[in-house]
Amino acid sequence: MNAEEKQRENRSLTRRLLLMAAGSFGFGWALVPLYSVFCSVTGIGNADARVGAEVAHEAIDPNRKLTIEFVASPASVGVYEFRPDAPTMSIHPGKLYDTQFYAKNLTADASVAQAVPSISPPEAAKYFHKTECFCFSPQHFAAGEGREMPVRFIVDPALPPYIDRITLAYTFYDTTQGGGNR
Repeated sequence: MNAEEKQRENRSLTRRLLLMAAGSFGFGWALVPLYSVFCSVTGIGNADARVGAEVAHEAIDPNRKLTIEFVASPASVGVYEFRPDAPTMSIHPGKLYDTQFYAKNLTADASVAQAVPSISPPEAAKYFHKTECFCFSPQHFAAGEGREMPVRFIVDPALPPYIDRITLAYTFYDTTQGGGNR
């Protein structure tokens, strides 16, 4: 292989690697909108699921207690302080509960963030209904602004009896650049 062929192959490889890196970066920015589409298709976290949660509120199970664990993590993109006010809560299925998460923009610029929730164990997700959540819409922060953000939820009493602990975890993404929200 002569030097000219080798140089041509190196340029071709470099172009393919740059294209792959750009595609990976674009996919990363598209995750939050893709999650919204996923939620609307599957019914997770949408308005219809929240309406169904109000019906479950009628049947409180006073004899059963569950532990709800709250986990918060900022994504590697963006600079936020993000945490739950309380790490755990003891609840009765069928009763409506409120909790708070705190987020603070640690930068000197305004920013927009979106929280993406996950529920564990996965089989508990269809029984855990958020009726109000900061994760339903983008959160706009001024430079250095911090604030409490509410979550209102109910656990359906039909939750299988072997589940006694549910983890509600949020990842907090900075969507300022990717969503065109500036």
